[in-house]
Amino acid sequence: MRFGVPNPAMARLPGLAELLSPHTLVLGRRACRRDPHLEALLAWGRKPSAAWAEAEARRRGLPLWRAEDGFLRSLGLGPEDPPLALVLDDTGIYYDSTAPSRLDRLVAADLSPEERRRAVELRQAWCAARLSKYNGARESPPPDDDFVLVVDQTAGDLSLRWGAGDAEAFAAALAAALADHPRHRVVVKQHPDVVAGRKHGHFSPAQLRHDRIITMADGGHPVALLERATAVYVVTSQMGFEALLWGRPVHCFGLPFYAGWGLTVDRRPPPAWRQGGADLERLVHGVLVGYSRYRDPVSGAACGPERLIEHLALQRRHLLAVPTDLVAYGFRRWKRPVLRRFLRGPRGSRLRFRRLGAPAPAPGTMAVVWGRQAHLPAPSLQLEDGFLRSVGLGANLIEPLSWVVDRSGIYYDCSAPSDLERFLAGHGFAPEERRRAGALRERIVAAGLTKYNLQADPWRRPPMDDGRPVLLVPGQVPGDASIRFGVPADSAVRSNADLLAAVRESQPEAYLLYKPHPDVVAGLRHGGAGERHCPGLADEVLLHGAMDHLLGVVDAVHVLTSLTGFEALLRQRPVHVHGLPFYAGWGLTQDSLRCGRRGRALQLDELVFGALIHYPIYVCRRSGDHIPPELALDQLLDWRSQPAQPLGLRRRLLRRWRPLQERLFGDRFSSRSR
Repeated sequence: MRFGVPNPAMARLPGLAELLSPHTLVLGRRACRRDPHLEALLAWGRKPSAAWAEAEARRRGLPLWRAEDGFLRSLGLGPEDPPLALVLDDTGIYYDSTAPSRLDRLVAADLSPEERRRAVELRQAWCAARLSKYNGARESPPPDDDFVLVVDQTAGDLSLRWGAGDAEAFAAALAAALADHPRHRVVVKQHPDVVAGRKHGHFSPAQLRHDRIITMADGGHPVALLERATAVYVVTSQMGFEALLWGRPVHCFGLPFYAGWGLTVDRRPPPAWRQGGADLERLVHGVLVGYSRYRDPVSGAACGPERLIEHLALQRRHLLAVPTDLVAYGFRRWKRPVLRRFLRGPRGSRLRFRRLGAPAPAPGTMAVVWGRQAHLPAPSLQLEDGFLRSVGLGANLIEPLSWVVDRSGIYYDCSAPSDLERFLAGHGFAPEERRRAGALRERIVAAGLTKYNLQADPWRRPPMDDGRPVLLVPGQVPGDASIRFGVPADSAVRSNADLLAAVRESQPEAYLLYKPHPDVVAGLRHGGAGERHCPGLADEVLLHGAMDHLLGVVDAVHVLTSLTGFEALLRQRPVHVHGLPFYAGWGLTQDSLRCGRRGRALQLDELVFGALIHYPIYVCRRSGDHIPPELALDQLLDWRSQPAQPLGLRRRLLRRWRPLQERLFGDRFSSRSR
């Protein structure tokens, strides 16, 4: 259908074309007036801005359709979080109780068994994800006592004007809640816009001055209140519908879209077209499936409600894990926007930046640092690159797709447990977790992905007919934190040269292939003492080679703490470990050292689940939203397929400044650089 969208604000709405797909849109009043092929005009609900579309539809004899925000709208409020769902109505609009809407027709219709199952599963998924229309705030805490909930709304809300709601209805709802439940607390939930001072509600201070009334004015997420309330009293708020999803009794003092179907206690007579009644599955299917349209914020494409529920559930899980008040120490300016994406907290959260060495934050504030610091402000979040990072080197200031955020320690520090180590040591892995990890591992191996995904020619095994094993020894950046904190001070092997010497001594007949770290090869970091003698220990020094290909053709890998050992495990290659990286000590590697906190025998896919699914945070390159590792893998593959982009002047200068700092500060550089 060819829709005219004359409202400029609606025409600029991000994702409008996907939300209204497959309809064709004609944007702007001038274009609408000039287009002779329009089949309908689209207005935004019953707002005053709909007047032009209404008049033009009458003048041209065209149908008028109306759109509104969907019932599962977005993470946050306002224009900074545009809607991820819309409703589209060719008859009226759902909150207008003076005439039937398309939603009324949908709810009145019978469901097939498949549609009924889908409605049940959607309701379960909605409640399991603890969602609401907006989802960017922490949950309002319910009182310990039994309580009923009264929901306030903003004055002038169109759903009140068209849903038979007024100030008297709110007064009646509050009075009924007090009278119906004389032994209960009465929680009055104020609207977030009222809490913020942008709008007014319907209750005066005098009305709320009662020894059983608790005013909830935190602007918080309503789910815990809906889950725990004995009953919910509303005028026309969507929270009445959400209360039905939670199985709460709902008392309606207006005529919202969910009233009049026999599912609520109604204080006003229902419209004639709703008196036939409906069950909850018909209401849920009509509201969330038949009436609403959704957009996947990651792909940008149209999607179903299940995908959006899954997406918003993931956002809330990561959002609620972030402390409300953060102070980040020592982060360079180029990394600060990245930090804001990875540590996006709930509405009202604060993230500030301080120089390294600045005073510790005030009590109640969480410090954020990069990696392992010698003197950590406590408590702290410690950040590091994830194991599927990017296409390109971090030293080139290539922004990451994944980070890890650790409250206990950090994965490469063997001196203390990290969140990852605690998880691997104590988690009871379910079969579906192993299956998910196995599928992810197989995709990574099939795609040839590694941490940095650098392009290089494949290496060929030398022609040998004496059966000598080919052993890969990957180098690391000298002074790297994973060596400083992942190898005990009394270990005999603490450098690349030590590692090569140890491997040569233990397997004198082997063909040793040494590959220096890409940062060292690129001149972005300095090599270590003794590495210039590597040709005397290694049979071949390979400066450039595709790591994925190498892992497929060598016979075994010897590492100190390099992530290459983990990547070799993914490909089920034998791995000999001379330090204590996170993947050692679980029965999957040949270990020279022992860690007393480890020792549990893990299956490979249990390690993979912990390291690639549970521990890291993945962020979409396009939207900035959190994504699961499977989608991160899709984005890495797409990123790798694109032509390499040249570094800008600023990044070229910064990447050359790093080696100079190493020369100036020596070992102190690792504690200065972020």
